[in-house]
Amino acid sequence: MPVTVGRPLPWSAHAADWLCLAASPVFAAMAWAAAGDPMALCASGPLPMNGMAAMYLLMALFHLPPWLRLVSRRARRFPPDTSTEGE
Repeated sequence: MPVTVGRPLPWSAHAADWLCLAASPVFAAMAWAAAGDPMALCASGPLPMNGMAAMYLLMALFHLPPWLRLVSRRARRFPPDTSTEGE
C-alpha cells in the first residue's frame, strides 16, 4: 500500500483493507457447499468430508487473521464494563 504523507488515502486503499475480510467467510461457504451434504461438516467420524471441502476449510482458517485483528482492535477500543450494579 503506498504511503501518503499529509494526504488521505484513496477510496481504493480503504476498499482493499476491507476486502481481506471477504476471504474467510467465502472459503467457509465453499467448504460447506463442497461437502455436498450440509451436515457433513458436523458429522462424527474420521473425515466425513471430501478433499475439496477440507481444503476450503483450511483456506478459511488461514484467512482468519484479518478477522482476529479486527475483533482485537474493537475489544481494545470498547473494553467490557467491569463495574458492578450493587456497589
